[in-house]
Amino acid sequence: MTLIRPASEAADAGGRGRRAATLRAAAVLALVALAALIPLLGPSAALHGTGEAAAPGTGGTALLRTVLFAALCVPVGELFVNRLADGLPGPTAEPPRSRSLYAAAAGFLAALGLASMVATGNLVPHSPTRIDMGGLYRTRDGSLALLEVNAFLLAGLCALSRHLRLQVLPLAAVAVAEALRAHPPTESGPLLGSGLTLAHLVCGALWAGGLLHTLRTLRRRRGTEAAAALLGRYARVAPVLLAAVTATGVCSTLRRMPPETVLHQLTATAYGRTLLAKVVLVACVVLLALRARLRLRRAPDPLTACTPARAEVAGLAVVVMVSGLLTALPLPIRWS
Repeated sequence: MTLIRPASEAADAGGRGRRAATLRAAAVLALVALAALIPLLGPSAALHGTGEAAAPGTGGTALLRTVLFAALCVPVGELFVNRLADGLPGPTAEPPRSRSLYAAAAGFLAALGLASMVATGNLVPHSPTRIDMGGLYRTRDGSLALLEVNAFLLAGLCALSRHLRLQVLPLAAVAVAEALRAHPPTESGPLLGSGLTLAHLVCGALWAGGLLHTLRTLRRRRGTEAAAALLGRYARVAPVLLAAVTATGVCSTLRRMPPETVLHQLTATAYGRTLLAKVVLVACVVLLALRARLRLRRAPDPLTACTPARAEVAGLAVVVMVSGLLTALPLPIRWS
């Protein structure tokens, strides 16, 4: 009897663990499905009463672009935090399982969907026969869309080969392609705009993806000196990333909206309303980050900072969705 009881208790504990894991997975899927409503329904809400017309398939474009941004954040964050974790005190711990392959697959499908829309003249393809994939090579937008498709495919192959650091090149190609796509040559100062967008996108991916992977890594190291050290390293870099995201965001906004028109366009245009919502969300995320930083410095257990940090990750996920929506809306009018 003494031998059977521990075995039954272990089985019960394993069953509870599996049930808890299933409930967490179900909760995550439900939240993802609910969050998908932001890019799908957001365009109609943002455009309401502005007199602006949305392009066909705006909701689908926003959703695909959101998936693409998220697929960029995950591997970038893993590479960043794994670099921060080098040389941590204590014994070397096994890193959490990489999600880079899943991110690359999601990014590939999203980029492929966006490329198919470009191939039909930025319209939703209702039939495969209307997709002119060969024509993508003849246009700038088409070439950039194909670059993103191939880059995510290459990133997935790197993840399969276990040489995760090789993902830097294809992920950089995706970021550059997005920056160039957002600023066509017909725009005033397209290279400056692309540079600002590139810095904004990379710093945002490091911030969001880095925090996500930091929290995943802490689960393996919880209760150790290395856990607090890793969280402290990320906390020292995060303010720099936040400053860069803020500065590039403000500069990009002033390029699209001259200072004398900003207040009006923030409430009168769909782009401005969505941008205002993004600013409010980022402000909330910053407050959570400050709370986590205070706990990291003053609490007896620095790892209590993980609680507000988890809420910060959720907030950053919503910011990514709003950013995807922002890219699909009509650009504001630049008044002279």
